[in-house]
Amino acid sequence: MPTLRSALLAGLTLFAAVSPASAQGKLDARYEVTLAGIPVGKGSWVVDIADDAYSASASGGTSGLLKAFASGSGTGGSQGRIVNGALIPQVYSATVHSKKSETIRMSLASGNIKESSIDPEPPVDPDRIPVTDAHRRGVSDPMTGSLLRVPGTADPVGPDACRAGGAIFDGRMRYELKLDYKRMEHVRAEKGYSGPVVVCAVYFTPVAGYIPDRAAIKYLAAQRNIEAWFAPIAGTRILVPFRMMIPTPLGMGVLEATQFVTQATPPRVAKTQ
Repeated sequence: MPTLRSALLAGLTLFAAVSPASAQGKLDARYEVTLAGIPVGKGSWVVDIADDAYSASASGGTSGLLKAFASGSGTGGSQGRIVNGALIPQVYSATVHSKKSETIRMSLASGNIKESSIDPEPPVDPDRIPVTDAHRRGVSDPMTGSLLRVPGTADPVGPDACRAGGAIFDGRMRYELKLDYKRMEHVRAEKGYSGPVVVCAVYFTPVAGYIPDRAAIKYLAAQRNIEAWFAPIAGTRILVPFRMMIPTPLGMGVLEATQFVTQATPPRVAKTQ
């Protein structure tokens, strides 16, 4: 199942944009992953947008039929500052537990990678395209890149949200993402959000840090039918994935929110003496 797992995990990070954030809000979401309609995984995602800082954390694992063949779990998180309305990541980490455990850590400053490590350190593969210093500049981490920010004053849930793209570095691989508008839909979570979402096509282009002959990479790069359905975090101009749809050789892979509880938080009042 390596191709399937790689495709579904990659779906969690196929978003990036750079535009001003606005106001403050929180999200507490729960997701289910299905393959050809069969449950294969569950996860959670918590996002907190304050006036001058933000944090995001996620966790998940295999379940159902897939767990019988390839059990695994993972956690990840990102923290950063909000400067002139923009999300500026500072710290990112991700840990995956399967037959072996692996932890990726990164620190960033002004969109550039200051330090990054993989523990345990993976063996050198001569077939892997090297990541240069240039590839580590002007990037976002995968978690921050999942927060789609929509500029302007109009309703953020609309076609303009899909006019985005950006560079992501996940600690191992540098890749580019591009979004294109497809359509509008209406969703209803079992708990929480009910309303419009904007559906974007997602295109993935690997740049460095990958092995060109890997089947999963070739498959994702060739896909033209990946969709991301974005819903808003209340009180902000930030959208996050409500649903992801990724074709796989074994059927359609779908990541969908079963809980999407979001609320605006009032701005802090400055203290006076």
